[in-house]
Amino acid sequence: MTTFLVILHVLVCFALVLVVLLQAGKGSDIGATFGGGGSQTVFGSRGAGNFLTKMTAIAGALFMLTSLTLALTASRGTASSVVKEPAGKEAPASPAPKEGAPFAPAQGAPAPADTAPAGQPKPVQPGK
Repeated sequence: MTTFLVILHVLVCFALVLVVLLQAGKGSDIGATFGGGGSQTVFGSRGAGNFLTKMTAIAGALFMLTSLTLALTASRGTASSVVKEPAGKEAPASPAPKEGAPFAPAQGAPAPADTAPAGQPKPVQPGK
């Protein structure tokens, strides 16, 4: 469904650009653009302006509709990861430290730099 919407959206974008570029400025008619007189055009003397105005409105409405639909489908998409966890092995949940509790290093973690094992001098830290 999403692929169809993207293809439709791109086609509507091209149609909207084409219809807007075909329109002439406020001072001239589309018949003058192609070198014909106003009464000798396919759409008549004012028919081209009205036709292109309607086509612009329709293409603009379709563009907004497909944009909103694509945005809604993207926001409802499933959040899945490409990295799969092995079956039966879930990541262990680490408990959150309690407020006010001192930080305790994990077992087997190296001791902080300001404490040294017995019998060894403390390392000197600059600025203290």
